[in-house]
Amino acid sequence: MQGFHLPTAIVVTAVFLLLLAGLWLRRRRVQSGFLSETDRITYETLRMGSQAGRHLRSGLTPEHAHRSARYLRQMLGASALAICDSQDLLVWSGHGDHHADQALQHAERVLRTGDTAVLTRADLPCGHVECDVRAGVVVPLVVEDRVIGTLAAYADRTSAGLARATEQVGTWVCGQLELGELDRERTRAMEAELRSLRAQISPHFIYNSLTAIASFVRTDPDRARELILEFADFTRYALRRGGAFTPLADELRNIERYLVLEQARFGDRLQVHLLVAPEVLTVAVPYLAVQPLVENAVRHGLAGKEGVGHVTITATDLGDLAEISIEDDGVGSDPEQVRRALDGDPSADDGRDSVGLGNVDARLRQVYGDDHGLVVETAPGLGTKVSFRVPKFAPGVHA
Repeated sequence: MQGFHLPTAIVVTAVFLLLLAGLWLRRRRVQSGFLSETDRITYETLRMGSQAGRHLRSGLTPEHAHRSARYLRQMLGASALAICDSQDLLVWSGHGDHHADQALQHAERVLRTGDTAVLTRADLPCGHVECDVRAGVVVPLVVEDRVIGTLAAYADRTSAGLARATEQVGTWVCGQLELGELDRERTRAMEAELRSLRAQISPHFIYNSLTAIASFVRTDPDRARELILEFADFTRYALRRGGAFTPLADELRNIERYLVLEQARFGDRLQVHLLVAPEVLTVAVPYLAVQPLVENAVRHGLAGKEGVGHVTITATDLGDLAEISIEDDGVGSDPEQVRRALDGDPSADDGRDSVGLGNVDARLRQVYGDDHGLVVETAPGLGTKVSFRVPKFAPGVHA
């Protein structure tokens, strides 16, 4: 009987299995969204960079250095990686941890000169035959023209490729650290302006509220008592020491307290309309983001107007967004001056609260991005409408 010889059958079977394996791998690559090995490597590098950057932007601390080190080591393909600040080793990641006590010595020269250092076997004495930490590259980490630390990559031999890659990754790390410092500076500035907003809960408003309350003490004691309670609740919320965000419902409730106090002063001259979709009441918004806009509408939109003035506060459900708008039919403003106020120019105060507008606009942009800043529609004599949109759900935003 004629058939395959055993060796031939083995070869055919092997080829068949290889073809199946190739088809399986091809299907796996296509199913996972990668057209080539290069695409996969690119994706992995970007993913690791994203993970490392998230920790590095929190600052050069032992905790965040430790969390980012393994991603940086994988990006470089190094045997080991070390990060030092100006005084100490923050983390050693990878093989050869018996060399960790040498890392700060390697960093000292770079911290002093600001120049990249290439390490050879002479710099890494070792009695372990199988140790693959035999060479390295140490680069400075520079933030605002100051060397604040070093990044070192170690391998089994020196190479120009490792040196170039470490310098490039070091430059990227510096960028992440600078972005983190910029974010912290912006946060400090926002907190300072928020304190300024609290301080501006304004002496005029406090004086006018207390004067209005005093006017009811003899004529309508019950009304005076109610207004005192509203004033106490308003100031408690406005001066609270809590989180950076609050549910829209809480912000609107405090605005109602503010308007009750203002209506005690203006009487029937101030007419308020609230149009609020129930679906957006739980949306988290920056604390004191809406109240200054309403105060602007009352103080500057209506205070200089003869007759009755109207303020309309609207909160609309737009699917994955919530839109909040405050509109008045008051005296209006010069659009150019409003634009300068939004840019933070203190000389742009034309009667509207430039600090309030600029602060709210900057905080919205910082939290949600530039597409979510204030939109102001105004003209002299034609009233003003201020609106903004916020996502219903945003990373890191919760009341």
